[in-house]
This record gives sequence, C-alpha cells and structure tokens, in this order.
Amino acid sequence: MTHMHITAWVIGIILFFVTYSMLKGGKPKAKMLHMITRLFYLLIFITGGMLITDFGAYAVKMIVGIIVIAAMEMVLVRTKKGKSISAMWILFIVALVFVIYLGLSLPQGLYIFK
Repeated sequence: MTHMHITAWVIGIILFFVTYSMLKGGKPKAKMLHMITRLFYLLIFITGGMLITDFGAYAVKMIVGIIVIAAMEMVLVRTKKGKSISAMWILFIVALVFVIYLGLSLPQGLYIFK
C-alpha cells in the first residue's frame, strides 16, 4: 500500500506541474488535465487513509498532506482566474517539504532521517 501511495503522490505532483504550465499557456486541454489531477488528489487521500495504523502519530502528517493538496488546488484555480499565487506557492513548498520529512521519518517511512 505504501508504494501505491507514493506512486499516487508522484503522479499527482507531475500532473500538478503539467496542469499549471498548461493553464499558464492557455491550452484548451488544461481543464481536462485539471480534472484528472483532482482524481489523483482523491487517490492520494484514499491510499493515505489506508496507511494509517496509529492515528495519533500520523494525524499531523495527514493534516499537512491535506494542506499540500489544498495548496496545489489553490495554485491551479488562482492561476486559472488570473489571481496572485505567490502565497500559495510558498504554502505548497513548505508543506510539501514538511510532509515528505514526516513521511520518511515516521515508522512506515524509509528511515532516512533516523
């Protein structure tokens, strides 16, 4: 299950960046790709929920992961509407680094930081 979650995250982040570049370029297929990206948000959420063995230890990681997904969506939506996105990019980067650190340091991680 861990591999499925990591795969969903990797594909979701790749889709996020591709969708962002398509929205910035005004490509007509950006809306379709945005919907596929949203599907991967759901896959990330479902696979992450299936990994929870001890809610207390993983609650912070789950909340920060949801913040990452929300920041990704806000970057895409605000880009589409032509609004300022700098704060959302900062939130996305900080939360992504933190959630990766938590994911690698918690018991089901790869023990890189222990």
